[in-house]
Amino acid sequence: MRERLTISHVGAQGDGVAPGPVFVPLTLAGEVVEAEVRDGRAGDVTVITPSPERQEAPCPHFGTCGGCALQHWQTEPYLAWKGEQVRLALGRQGLETELRPTVGIPPATRRRLALHARRMGDGAVVLGFKARKSWSLVPIETCVVSDPRLVEALPRLRRIASAVLDHPKSAPTLHVTLTETGLDVDITGVERRSGGLSGDRRMEAIRAAEAADLARLSLAGEVLAMRRAPRVRFGGAEVTLPPGGFLQAVPEAESAMVERVLDGVKGAKRIADLFCGAGTFTFPLASVAPVLAADAAEGGIVALKAGRAGLKGLSPIEAVARDLFRRPLTPHDLKGIDTVVFDPPRAGAQAQVEQIAASKATTVVGVSCNPVTFARDARVLVDAGFRLEEVTPVDQFLWSAHVELVGTFRR
Repeated sequence: MRERLTISHVGAQGDGVAPGPVFVPLTLAGEVVEAEVRDGRAGDVTVITPSPERQEAPCPHFGTCGGCALQHWQTEPYLAWKGEQVRLALGRQGLETELRPTVGIPPATRRRLALHARRMGDGAVVLGFKARKSWSLVPIETCVVSDPRLVEALPRLRRIASAVLDHPKSAPTLHVTLTETGLDVDITGVERRSGGLSGDRRMEAIRAAEAADLARLSLAGEVLAMRRAPRVRFGGAEVTLPPGGFLQAVPEAESAMVERVLDGVKGAKRIADLFCGAGTFTFPLASVAPVLAADAAEGGIVALKAGRAGLKGLSPIEAVARDLFRRPLTPHDLKGIDTVVFDPPRAGAQAQVEQIAASKATTVVGVSCNPVTFARDARVLVDAGFRLEEVTPVDQFLWSAHVELVGTFRR
């Protein structure tokens, strides 16, 4: 039975919400819709009265592909909504601050994709993203958020996927990164029934990588072929990414976050860069003051050190591999550090933040991809005497419900 619903607001996951609550995908506040409703979710939605903020989605895959949830929303209210998600997360922890306008990121700029591959019943290989709320795969021919060079490479990437699909139940994912020296591809999820990919399949994958002119091909971090070291730039440093290593998804978003981090650390005498990866913030920070950089990923630390070697004009960088969840840097480790920058995974950095709060640091800049865990960690710092001066949301993941942010604390 179909029901008529009026959308009250857009929820945190990007779905419209009607009283009940009922979650209605691809709708906006004020819209009147008809839909089939089951267990609090709407399907087969027909918009009866559209919002004046609705726009035509630019991607032909929108609505089936699960990568984007909000292409149908005009830019200004969409960016305001992202800022509101940050304000709400802070408010749930009793925190108020100056919330800067959300930094918008243009389409066709994303340099990292996770592409799922499947072999169909007819033998054809498809490459794409998962459908909304489903494990089904949506084959893609274009992606309006991605750098056009990634879109252009899709046929070559399908041939690489075909080479590693050695079993009908295999479900590989190609983690593709556009670097300054070409495409870097790390494949995970390959069927391992007999101890891994066969020698013949490995050779086929290597030949496909050479034909595609990849910079590097790796299998769950194990390098299979490398024509050129996949390099990126952080500040004035040129760094070779470790296989499967972390990199911000969009260069423009990275630049916006670096700019705000540097604004926050002005006047620092010695800086700790925690969860540093391969040096996204480390190298720009070293233009301000000496840096202690730490991360659990040893490959990132090795890459950071190699990028630092021979580089002139920066303050000293000390880089250490350390699991900051299990062994956070203590106030003793942070002795002499007046400024801390941290950029943890989505889970946040509660154990490390508790140690920062007990240290003598007077400035902290937090970078986060999860406003909820950022707000939790911010509460710890505020309770220790810090003031949350300002927060800037950054729309790195365009048209998704995710939002990045940079927040500055002082005491």
